[in-house]
Amino acid sequence: MSFYEDLVMQTQMNYSKYYPVYASGGTPYPLADKKLPYREQICRLVQEIMDADCVVVGGASGLSAAGGGDFYYEDNASFRKYFGKFAEKYHFKGAFDGMFRQWDDRAAFWAYLATFLHTTQTAPVRQPYLDLDVLLKGKDFFVLTTNQDTQFVKLYPEDKVAEIQGDHRFFQCAACCTDDTWDAVKPVEEMMAAMGDGITIPADRIPRCSHCGGEAFPWVRGYGNFLQGKKYEEQYEKISRYVLEHREKKILFLELGVGRMTPMFIQEPFWNLTLSFPHARYIGVNDKYDFLPKQLEDKGMTIVADIAQVLRDARNAMKNGESNS
Repeated sequence: MSFYEDLVMQTQMNYSKYYPVYASGGTPYPLADKKLPYREQICRLVQEIMDADCVVVGGASGLSAAGGGDFYYEDNASFRKYFGKFAEKYHFKGAFDGMFRQWDDRAAFWAYLATFLHTTQTAPVRQPYLDLDVLLKGKDFFVLTTNQDTQFVKLYPEDKVAEIQGDHRFFQCAACCTDDTWDAVKPVEEMMAAMGDGITIPADRIPRCSHCGGEAFPWVRGYGNFLQGKKYEEQYEKISRYVLEHREKKILFLELGVGRMTPMFIQEPFWNLTLSFPHARYIGVNDKYDFLPKQLEDKGMTIVADIAQVLRDARNAMKNGESNS
């Protein structure tokens, strides 16, 4: 087990121990109460990035949602834009709702799934990611993400990104009969073309595993039998190698958009590493949760505001030479 995966396993045990606290939207840790005015927070964010030798970005669902990728959990305008014809027939309340429903018709399910995958595979890079990219320009950095929507790998080479929850560009065997993943982009294009304006695909278009003949499934955690094989371990090896190689440097852990369902993958490991590494710093940006452990109040900060606005304001502040220097 790699260094970072071990950290995640430890925090998962803590999550299980205090599940009622997390489920209610809280955290079991004593929190700091230091607060700065918003403008000072933005200037400090810019300064921390400038001062850091390297930056580890932890990108979670809130980051994509801030840029318009907010169709996962609710029946909103974005959901209707991409999934309207399915919403009309099945009355889903967000993209994930469709994934967890019982489908008797596998061809209809795959029409829905292909639409889901095509929506993320073909989406342009969202503005918060572009603003973040400007902030990171010229820095030594690495990205850890729980997002499966391919936004980061559209911006950066894969050796700079660890996708520990999977990636919508790949299929696996639904039964995990083999430790293989393969391209999902072309089959999704073909399913979309075969579906046209309808809400089903020909049964012979359902992607299948070349080893056992069973159905394929996206290589993602959350609503399937996630393949935790070679590709999965490679993701953890990438982030483990980076943080260990930079542990003695002035490293900034920048957490963006972590919710309460998955604090064990980014948030709490970042807290542990900031506390453990001698020169590490931490900044968390979230539109809902203001969680800075008391132990980190002299090494970190949280900004509770719209993530898109924060990154846009930080980009402008950096452009205009505004910082805490």
